Amino acid sequence: MLRNEQDARDVAQDTLIKVIKNLHRYDPNRKFSTWVFGIGRNTAIDCQRKRRRMGDAPKRELAYEGPSPMEETSREQRASRLHEALGQLPPKYREVLVLYHFEHLKYQEIADTLDIPIGTVMNRIFRARQRLRVLYDAEVSG
Repeated sequence: MLRNEQDARDVAQDTLIKVIKNLHRYDPNRKFSTWVFGIGRNTAIDCQRKRRRMGDAPKRELAYEGPSPMEETSREQRASRLHEALGQLPPKYREVLVLYHFEHLKYQEIADTLDIPIGTVMNRIFRARQRLRVLYDAEVSG
């Protein structure tokens, strides 16, 4: 969500601290992972707001910036293009793709985490994949 590894690490640490401090507020009738993801999501949003207020432009990191082109594999190139395309998606689309494909949450868990209807989750994933495909193809041809 943050497109910056250091910010993501900071948010993960802040999330863990918030989870520990607020463990007494956890409702055992709800799934624990959904509760934790909600805290993490809100912490990431707070980080983005803070970054905007401070006037910092988002730092863009590529998934790949290491060995010379001779050492580069096709898989690493595709991953880099995909990462770049994912970073260009609007946040509401990027977050559902990250939760579904990288965090392996089910539609209902995403709906609970984001506090939106399951139909909206399904629609956003569908539209996000469409936009991602267009952006990825533009990366490949451009």
